[in-house]
Amino acid sequence: MHIVHVTSHLPPDQAANALLPWQLGEWARAAGDTVEYVAHPPRLRAASGPAPPVSARPPAGPVTWIPPRTRGLLDRLLRVEAITGACAIWRAFAPVLSRADVVHVHSNGLLPELSVLLARRAGKPVLLTLYGTEIWHYRPRRVTVDLFTRAYRAASAITFYSARLLDRAHDAGLGRRGLQVIYPSVADAFTWHDEEAQAQVRSELRLQNRHVLVNVKRLHPLAGQRHLIEAMTDVVRAHPDTRLIICGEGSLRDELTRISRSAGVERHVWFPGLVDNSLVARYCAAADLFVLPSLLEALPTVAVEALACGTPVISSDNPGGIELNELFGPDVSIVPREQPIALGAAISHFLHEKRRAYTTTRGVVERTFRPAAVAEQYWAVYDQLRAQSTGGGSVS
Repeated sequence: MHIVHVTSHLPPDQAANALLPWQLGEWARAAGDTVEYVAHPPRLRAASGPAPPVSARPPAGPVTWIPPRTRGLLDRLLRVEAITGACAIWRAFAPVLSRADVVHVHSNGLLPELSVLLARRAGKPVLLTLYGTEIWHYRPRRVTVDLFTRAYRAASAITFYSARLLDRAHDAGLGRRGLQVIYPSVADAFTWHDEEAQAQVRSELRLQNRHVLVNVKRLHPLAGQRHLIEAMTDVVRAHPDTRLIICGEGSLRDELTRISRSAGVERHVWFPGLVDNSLVARYCAAADLFVLPSLLEALPTVAVEALACGTPVISSDNPGGIELNELFGPDVSIVPREQPIALGAAISHFLHEKRRAYTTTRGVVERTFRPAAVAEQYWAVYDQLRAQSTGGGSVS
């Protein structure tokens, strides 16, 4: 089977819709299938979601790079950029499309949306995967051509990163056949650590604090790290020997540093920057608690990665955090968003009686989130789409 992935991002860009296409290519190569990519050139931006390994191999197949169109004032007024961009996409995509057995399109934007429509017009089966913002912020556009809605309706099947995201699609009037949830995968580097193994990795990392908290997200307002740093005032008052490690980069780096200084917790908060995923796995294993104060999440892979290491999670009541609580029970505690006092109290309470995650959490991770389990679900969709492609319908 020859699978063509269309995505706005590939590594070294670091976002969910860069990581998953790269992973699917690796899994395809291992299964004896072939892949090809159509994507925008990398932007080298900081992570907003799960980070691919910095040392990751190139994609498992050839890539056709299509530069994104710049938008000047005249372009916006006359929609020149959409017209010229569509022409460029068609010219580059047509020869790739002719070789595809299945086209897998990731997220939204001119490149993915137009690719869905072009592939369906050519009679190719199309799987569209949606990650979050496309649905959380969806509003039907009162324009002549609403490409996203047309692409959504035209796709042969659609997968969502979380059940809450699928529910939101129904609430937004986007119910249709061929919808299902496939959760993101958690790499094997995130392995279970009991207390003894946790102490060993903490020693190797030279983390000598009694309590270690970890957060892994792009430094962005939606990630909510400001509230976590403000919560550290109460945490440090109750547990003076506590270190918070925030892995990631972003536009808020200087501002968050100033907040930690003004809150009097600067020496308790460490920003190691953007780190290799293998090191993220070690930080997660060493931590007593993974803290995710995000304002909005679909399914926070970073939190599942921590759980896979045996580290409990405290999350804000964003949709993804609530869904994790439903999946993992008491190993994921929920606090109100943008409430540093409540967050600090929850962290302090946990640190009074620390524990590792329950073995039931380990079972959920192995059954649902490991690469083999996730790959099996995608290949089942691919096979079903190929079987139904002559009928031209969607998957039921």
